[in-house]
Amino acid sequence: MNQKELNEIRRRFKPDHNAISRIYGCYVNGNKEPITYIDTSLGLMPEEEQEMYLGLLKKSLSGALGRNLIDIEFSTAQVEDSEEHRLLQTVRQSGLENKDAREELCRRIIDAMDPRDTNYLILLASDTYDVPFRGSDGAVMDDASESVYQYFVCSVCPVKDPKLELIYNSQEHSFRSTSTGHIALAPELGFLFPAFDDRSANIYNALFYSKNPDEVHQNIIDALFHVDPPMSAEEQKILFDDALSSALQEDCCYDVVQSVHEQVRCRIAEHKESKDPEPLVLSIPEVGDVLRHSGVPAEKAETFQQECRERYGEFAELNPRNIIESGKFRIETPDVKISVAPEYSSMIETRIIDGSSYILIPAGDGVEINGIPVNVSGVSGETEDSGE
Repeated sequence: MNQKELNEIRRRFKPDHNAISRIYGCYVNGNKEPITYIDTSLGLMPEEEQEMYLGLLKKSLSGALGRNLIDIEFSTAQVEDSEEHRLLQTVRQSGLENKDAREELCRRIIDAMDPRDTNYLILLASDTYDVPFRGSDGAVMDDASESVYQYFVCSVCPVKDPKLELIYNSQEHSFRSTSTGHIALAPELGFLFPAFDDRSANIYNALFYSKNPDEVHQNIIDALFHVDPPMSAEEQKILFDDALSSALQEDCCYDVVQSVHEQVRCRIAEHKESKDPEPLVLSIPEVGDVLRHSGVPAEKAETFQQECRERYGEFAELNPRNIIESGKFRIETPDVKISVAPEYSSMIETRIIDGSSYILIPAGDGVEINGIPVNVSGVSGETEDSGE
């Protein structure tokens, strides 16, 4: 799915924009015991309550593609005949009305969830979307349907324990102690099946959501889809950093790393400005070109590419947001941490002064220490570095 397709489905999650008739699910305690099953009419709820349920389901389609939202790809053999795909198709084609299939899906999630002390809520909703025709100019014709997309969404939401609080009672004109009750929080994970690719159903794919991009919920993916879980964003970055250090060795200096970070950050910014709906990816040769443009010798850039092939796979495509922290630039020594806005990272220099390595930051006007304006231009005992 690309960003336009994702946004098109996300817009469905409003009370008057979908064909969702019922909300299903299961409320589970920390001992993996179902407290109650949910089967309730969306249309009979107050609009405020509808929006709350739909809001939780919609959040399972939030975040960035390639980070929070990961493509799950089924093999042809799985689609043709496998227990896991057959269950998903049964749930989907019945519009969640097949109780046995619905509860089997919930049971698989419950059994695969990590042991925890908190309760959680599994929410399920099925929708049928008459996909409007979209012309070559991008104009949408709501009265001309191309196809029908039938899908369902699942959200797994932690539930916050009740808290005793003082709440104002307007009738008594006083505060009284009242329990807040159990509160369903934003989902930690979820999925959409099937994927909405080329604005139609793709039963070979599902879209899996993780609130924390560094956690891929391997047990859940294995239980529901029986596919190898994708690398987490954190794992992808660790492998990239290891490949860079291993390939460059003594050439892995500040200037090279800063240049790599800046080039990749600029590509992310340019892609965002272009509003290209397709996720930005970098092939391994493209990352090798980034190194060469940072002054790395060609043979070491090739070594880096080989290190990446071994870690990610021969034809891997890397999500730039997973290999650098585009929103910050942080330098750490054993005793000091320095953070600067990425666009100012080129201002930092490294120098050897009197045989010792230094990280230098230009200090102009407006320097503060703990909120106190200070003058750094006339420090007692100031010496000037020749830069040699």
